[in-house]
Amino acid sequence: MALVCIDCRYIGGNPSGIGEVTWGLVRHIPRLAPNLDFLFLRNATRCGPLSTAANVTEIPIKAPANSPQTMWGLQYLVDLGRVDLFHAPFNILPAGLKMTTLTTIHDIMWLTNPDWCNPGLYGRIERRFYANGIRRALNRSDAIATVSAATRREIVQRRPDLAPRVHVSLSGVSDKFQKVEVKAETLEAFGLEPSQKFVLTAGQCTPYKNHEGAIKAFAKAFGSRKDISLVMVQRRNAGAGELQSLAKHLGISSRVHFTGEVSFTNLLELYSGAVALLHPSFCEGFGNPLAEAMACGCPIITSNVSAMPEVTGEAALLVNPNDTAEIAAALIKVVNDEGLRSKMRATGLARADELSWEQFAADNLAIYRELLARS
Repeated sequence: MALVCIDCRYIGGNPSGIGEVTWGLVRHIPRLAPNLDFLFLRNATRCGPLSTAANVTEIPIKAPANSPQTMWGLQYLVDLGRVDLFHAPFNILPAGLKMTTLTTIHDIMWLTNPDWCNPGLYGRIERRFYANGIRRALNRSDAIATVSAATRREIVQRRPDLAPRVHVSLSGVSDKFQKVEVKAETLEAFGLEPSQKFVLTAGQCTPYKNHEGAIKAFAKAFGSRKDISLVMVQRRNAGAGELQSLAKHLGISSRVHFTGEVSFTNLLELYSGAVALLHPSFCEGFGNPLAEAMACGCPIITSNVSAMPEVTGEAALLVNPNDTAEIAAALIKVVNDEGLRSKMRATGLARADELSWEQFAADNLAIYRELLARS
């Protein structure tokens, strides 16, 4: 049988959208393809196997997925001599691979808008690193998978010659995300009164998420209202200090709560209790918080660009992420209209039901079979 290697090292590190995508493959694809053998490269920090399927073998690797060792020396870290197809699900394609390759490219911001990713000094190093890996993926992958049609459009616009090789396998959302009871003690732990309304913003603290725009719009919409707060759940929140200063300058610092990372249980409660998720990103490959919030019955205000309209379908209010007044107007509209929120919840739940990890795995399997048939 053909041997397919999937690099699964994003599972077990920090929570991330790419980790969720990789889990979507791991959970379903061995069962969907019993006539294929799989080799999973596992994060060495993870205890226990990723899969118990009979057609899966796993090898732990200490080097991180996004590391020089992976980029330029993966073939020296692990014996890939028997592998027929290698799938890199995290944007970069390692050098020196001799077998057929598939790379999942979530977005190309490191090529088009690197300052959206990390504008700091270390970002200049990251820019060279990721640009190298993404360009190799575009140039040398036998096929490219994207997690949204929006990313496919961006790639093809930049490289029209790649159109026949770029496939869409739309991300999903786990059934673990569902509406739950919101406990008073959870809200109090984040500085909220149990009866207080709050808007939620979730995602890593990085410029493309436009958290600065979220704070400015919240201040414009509710600067004089004391009954509503903004809760910002931020992964990698090293830049939260600047946002806190902005909130103070706008006179709303007492009503903007920065949580840092939260437990999964608390995240469910925040999604379930928020009057809206405000997600005004400039760009998204997919946007996991959108799917997660919809699955928890949370109304969404998000950007009218990139993958966000595609992911939310008819469930969200779409706004120009560069227009503070437009975002503020949408916030006021959703917060003040319970009937609208009820309709948005129902539409969002229906949309979330359409975002299936099993279908995502099946779409990737179709790419595998096409590539293996050619090789």
